[in-house]
Amino acid sequence: MKLFYHPIYSQLALPAHHRFPISKYQRLYDKVCANDELSAYLETCCAPPASLEQINLVHEPIYVQQFLDGCLESKAQKRIGFPYSEELVKRTLQSVGNTIGAAKEALSSGFAINLGGGYHHAFADYGSGYCIFNDAAIAARCLVNEQRVDKVLIVDLDVHQGDGSAAILAHDEDIITLSVHAEQNFPRLKQHSDYDFALQKGCGDEHYLETLAQALNLVIRLHTPDLIIYNAGADVVHEDELGVLSLTLEGVLARDKMVMNSALQHHIPLACVLGGGYQRNVNGVIEAHWQLLRAAHQCYGEK
Repeated sequence: MKLFYHPIYSQLALPAHHRFPISKYQRLYDKVCANDELSAYLETCCAPPASLEQINLVHEPIYVQQFLDGCLESKAQKRIGFPYSEELVKRTLQSVGNTIGAAKEALSSGFAINLGGGYHHAFADYGSGYCIFNDAAIAARCLVNEQRVDKVLIVDLDVHQGDGSAAILAHDEDIITLSVHAEQNFPRLKQHSDYDFALQKGCGDEHYLETLAQALNLVIRLHTPDLIIYNAGADVVHEDELGVLSLTLEGVLARDKMVMNSALQHHIPLACVLGGGYQRNVNGVIEAHWQLLRAAHQCYGEK
């Protein structure tokens, strides 16, 4: 199995007490490398940074160029949530490139993970919620344009609705958006995904997994996608400080395995991206994200 990663994911200087746990990527990668059983099945690799041409497939060129040049208005930069820096530009392009790389690798071998990505709050002409360019939408559109696939399904299980993905792809018949998220959570104004399953505050493992099973069965049966891009947000756990759901770690593991087993059952290549996770206790964030790696080992590790 190939794991797409670059150290730049955590090499971003942020103000003291910034809300985003930027160290989680490096620490999660270190945990992977220290686990002999898991690391034996994973090959770390890195794709080229995303190109301007690729990003412009789904984003407004003026917005793209303004971000790259550091010319966004202060209000627009503040909405993103990160201060502008050259490191932010490099990090963004590399992470989006690795999602494209993971999607292409999944088509080749059946499965891949980007240990970053999940920028589903990025709209065509602005960024929001720590998201600048919408990596899943870009990767899906790249593969459709290159005629590698006819239909892509984006499965977004971050606690927050994938509003940017829904808006960007609202009229795209080749890319289907499925979002299972908390209703009483950011963003306040929801967009219309192709399929939205909104859950109530405090929803736990049992109801969440029942809903997800119904959602996956419905969408896969109706659309028979050639590829699934999975946003495995770890902010669904009870301890997350920016989420309102109440999944346990075992519930997250069951969720991730359900997505993987659905892909395997229907012989659909699967590319995973990390998504959100927000606890001041970074070890808690890492444990929540770790379930994705556990699930990958259990579902794909010996295949």
